[in-house]
Amino acid sequence: MTELVPLATYCFVMSSTPGPNNMMLTASGANFGYRGTLPHVLGISVGGAVQTFVTCLGLGALFTAYPALHGALRVTGALYLLVLAWRLTGGAALKGADVPRPLSFAQGALFQAVNPKSWVKAITLASVFMPAGMGAASGALLVSAVGLVVIFPCISAWALFGVALRRFLTDPRRQRVFNGIMAGALAVLALLFLR
Repeated sequence: MTELVPLATYCFVMSSTPGPNNMMLTASGANFGYRGTLPHVLGISVGGAVQTFVTCLGLGALFTAYPALHGALRVTGALYLLVLAWRLTGGAALKGADVPRPLSFAQGALFQAVNPKSWVKAITLASVFMPAGMGAASGALLVSAVGLVVIFPCISAWALFGVALRRFLTDPRRQRVFNGIMAGALAVLALLFLR
């Protein structure tokens, strides 16, 4: 039981601190409400659990053996964040694209594959928190399950923070400013991925 406390604490810290997922969820909560953002929340939660599970089973060793993979993920993740930032500012709508809508379950889950913070979390969980004395599959399942249980309320809090901001964003000008700030935060995160 004592091994679960550090594991849950690490998951809590990694899931609660600012990062791409939480910035996107705050913006989505502010723009689409919690119900509209819930598929994205669930996608991040399940995608992170699957990522942790396969990393614990050995996928993380690929990043050690082939460092270029990590670089490719960083660049892909940064480009995706820049696209999301562009969409958030309304740039895509100005070009005649569809009206912006919240990310789907699949988009939230798949984003974990290019989210460097998610990979750091998964690799740390695999290398530090895999329980001794358990088989690889059962240990990976336990670590992934703890991560799944912890991440959901943590990232939901970020989406709900966005929902709380909605009442201040009833004026379209304020909403555009908010979306611009959130897009800027995503762009800064993208640039940080590239350093």
